[in-house]
Amino acid sequence: MTDTLATDVLAQSNVLKALAEGAAGDAFLGNVVEIAIVTRDHRRTMTGLHRLGIGPWRVYTFSPDNTQHQTYQGQPSPFALKVCFAQSGNMVWELMEPLWGPTIFADFLAAHGEGIHHVAYDCNNIPFEERIAEFERRGFRLVQSGSWLGTNHFAFFDTEERTGTCFETYAFPQEWEYPEPEEWFPPR
Repeated sequence: MTDTLATDVLAQSNVLKALAEGAAGDAFLGNVVEIAIVTRDHRRTMTGLHRLGIGPWRVYTFSPDNTQHQTYQGQPSPFALKVCFAQSGNMVWELMEPLWGPTIFADFLAAHGEGIHHVAYDCNNIPFEERIAEFERRGFRLVQSGSWLGTNHFAFFDTEERTGTCFETYAFPQEWEYPEPEEWFPPR
């Protein structure tokens, strides 16, 4: 790398400032808070991401035992997923491995294989039901939802065809703390 290139590296704040110039937009989506990968093997994917410096990982199983109000394509429908979370700066990385039941994650694997499936937005912290109504008002139907531990509500929308990816929003209660995971990766 030349000395000139080394000194011309932009700081993240400079990049964001440059991109924001002249940008006046719709503030509905708010901030990106999560990027999610659908995988057939959460352990393999966690191992690879950990080698890149992403982790440690919390590993959970979402199932009817701990996730209420499960829906798929607008209908009540039980499902189970292995779900893994890792913090990376202001972002959360999520891995999702479908275990059983109909899900948009299994549909994605069948159609595309493994890869980045969705991004989640905070929707400027507007009330959760208003977020769902606004996505639908904009023409994006709710396609998967549930309430993990009865309080962490999540909703996915049919944005893929028109945007290239799926969009999610979720809501944690103010006092939320992640429960102890089934396991940590790497083990503590």
